[in-house]
Amino acid sequence: MRLLREFDQRYSMEIGQELHRFAAELYPICRSITGDGIRRTLAMIRGRIPLETSEVPTGTPVFDWIVPKEWNIRDAYIGGRDGGRIVDFKKCNLHVLNYSAPIHASMPLSTLRQHLFTIPEHPDWIPYRTSYYKEEWGFCLSHNQLLALDEREYEVCIESSLEDGYLTYGECYLPGQSTEEILISCHACHPSLANDNLSGLTVATFLAKFLSELDLHYSYRFLFIPGTIGAITWLARNREAAGRIRHGLVLTCLGDMGGFHYKKSRRGNAEVDRVVAHILGEYSQSTILDFSPYGYDERQYCSPGFNLPVGCLMRSMWGSFSEYHTSADNLDFIKPGQLAESLRLCAAILDVFENNKRYCNLSPYCEPQLGRRNLYRSTGGGGISVEIDARLWVLNLSDGDHSLLDIAERSGIPFAIICDATELLCQNGLLSVVQNGVSHDTDP
Repeated sequence: MRLLREFDQRYSMEIGQELHRFAAELYPICRSITGDGIRRTLAMIRGRIPLETSEVPTGTPVFDWIVPKEWNIRDAYIGGRDGGRIVDFKKCNLHVLNYSAPIHASMPLSTLRQHLFTIPEHPDWIPYRTSYYKEEWGFCLSHNQLLALDEREYEVCIESSLEDGYLTYGECYLPGQSTEEILISCHACHPSLANDNLSGLTVATFLAKFLSELDLHYSYRFLFIPGTIGAITWLARNREAAGRIRHGLVLTCLGDMGGFHYKKSRRGNAEVDRVVAHILGEYSQSTILDFSPYGYDERQYCSPGFNLPVGCLMRSMWGSFSEYHTSADNLDFIKPGQLAESLRLCAAILDVFENNKRYCNLSPYCEPQLGRRNLYRSTGGGGISVEIDARLWVLNLSDGDHSLLDIAERSGIPFAIICDATELLCQNGLLSVVQNGVSHDTDP
């Protein structure tokens, strides 16, 4: 199955508008690592792909962690002198310190100020702050809002609950011919943040929808999970499934205007690292980053006990753009064209995994005569076209030991062109695929 070819036949760049519309539907929801916000989000994803949800009770040990209390919020505000709302959660869900404990009290500004968070260098933006594992309360507001407050009493109200409940995550499993799996993971726990959350969710959802309609070699597992604690919980409950993962990607920050960044797996030379590096070689603005134990959920999948071959694919790297974890990471910050390009890049990466086989040259003694098979030009001279160059590279390195990715890397020719050449050579009886160490005549 040629995934990239199928993708290009089905979709135009207008797919980006659909991705952006789905992000807009998800944007208003106040998500967190537990609670009704993430359930609503998963329900909307389930409307597009086959998704099973799991609920893990509060207090469940998951390695060195414990599933926390469930948090839900109904309303929050800071009241003004006239009874109006100076800060209003219903206007922007970033206004509340995520996971805030409930409170309803009056207090002077000097006391309230200890619970207020702003970004002085961007005075009109609201920051995103959390307090998942320490019971605290607080408000996030623009710095200009803070400067407008005077010294007097304020009504402070946060109608939230922290109670025994569940941690919820979603899982979409697409069986293939092989039980070996490719993992696609994204966090689903941030409130109204478009790039750092919704871009990964939307690309992963549309990618799963695309794959669900195809005949695949690998099985695919998509995880929509709360960051950190969700990956830890899934790994603790799915050690057997984790052992079947052969390649994996964490998707995040895929909608902004930045160039692509890929953070390698802990192994550093896993096939996923090679594949993404090769595909990104076709992009003028792309960066390969070495592994570090900081970032998104790749650090859980790559922890030493698992050491899974999972990297992280982004456009702008987390924390490197000023809009990160602020109200400026809104729907205007992500672009339909960038979302579409990110989705296509994912399809190109998976295309390599699905087709990275080894072949044997059935005419290995000297170069076969391509001209009589209409696989070469009829007159000599001039430069060799990329297509002919690819055919010669494939024939020369198809000795049963080199994969198509090996050939693409060594020749510097894009994998898709190498794959096209392989398909043509098989059709002309010059190659056979190697399966379990034995050569078989078949199309790629």
